[in-house]
Amino acid sequence: MRKFNAENERLKARYEQYLKEAKGQDEKSLDKVRAALVRFEDSTKFKPFKAFHIEQARCFKDALSKAKTAKGKPLSLSTTDATLRLVKGFFHWLAGQQGFKKIVSYSDVEYFNNNMKDARAAHAQRPQPYPSLQQCAHAFRLMPEETGLHNRDKALFALWVMTGARAGALASLRLKHVNLIDGLVFQDGREVKTKNAKTLETWFFPVDPMYLTFFTAWVQHLTNDHLFGPGDALFPKQRLTNVNGRFVANGFEREPYANSQIINMVVGAAFTNSGQPVFAPHSIRRTLAMWGDRICTTMEQRKAWSQNLGHESLSTTISAYMPVNRERQGELLKSLTDTN
Repeated sequence: MRKFNAENERLKARYEQYLKEAKGQDEKSLDKVRAALVRFEDSTKFKPFKAFHIEQARCFKDALSKAKTAKGKPLSLSTTDATLRLVKGFFHWLAGQQGFKKIVSYSDVEYFNNNMKDARAAHAQRPQPYPSLQQCAHAFRLMPEETGLHNRDKALFALWVMTGARAGALASLRLKHVNLIDGLVFQDGREVKTKNAKTLETWFFPVDPMYLTFFTAWVQHLTNDHLFGPGDALFPKQRLTNVNGRFVANGFEREPYANSQIINMVVGAAFTNSGQPVFAPHSIRRTLAMWGDRICTTMEQRKAWSQNLGHESLSTTISAYMPVNRERQGELLKSLTDTN
């Protein structure tokens, strides 16, 4: 059993409530805060927060610099920087709480700042691998179709390419969220696990029509052969039945998956089985952003493409998914000519 300080636990519970109720943070974000605070407490041997001193901040940064991952590697600069920011956020809140205003000052909290060099390095943009549409098509064509589970996975891959929807959203979709007539997916933030519970209408991107053909057949299969209704899962779990002591496949459950693990498995397996590098599910958003940059000819089209990715601002799409590396920067500038 891990160590804990009862007084600290009560304060952390209050802080979590503040983050959840006042700041609207979800459980995933709260888990990161919990982990960061436990790291800090471990570095102080679980002393009460009321005994805080700026030396503890210095020792904590030193402990992070020596910490190892589960694989025995040093913590990444981004992990260290994020951990410091999360702990700093807690003490910034604590400094304004009754009974702590004379113990923790806002200037004391600044001692949790990372050094400028490591902070810059932690936030520096690095090239992120993403598949080309040709690689996606190759992986899709080689996906098996022998069983119902195979077809479910292939339909999932198809919608992944057609929409660029986030993994959590894909896993939680139900049949009622798909509109094949208008060619869109309604990501209802009340039911679909979108980022920050945002509601989105995502039209199918203009990619190879083979994806839509297969996906349409899958939807019809669920409704006609399995008698699935609007409230049933779009990508359901496989139902297993015990027959003579052995579990055998027996159709599908009606509830969607609780998390995005299935998306990682399906996408990863598709690329692996086609002899290609494995790409993360999120990488398709960069693929689509770059494809849009090639085929959109007006600013209005670019804006619509960006909104279809769920971005309110075109600048978000450009900064997040359309990086220009050093070599490409040079090529673009050298290709320009003075028209004066």
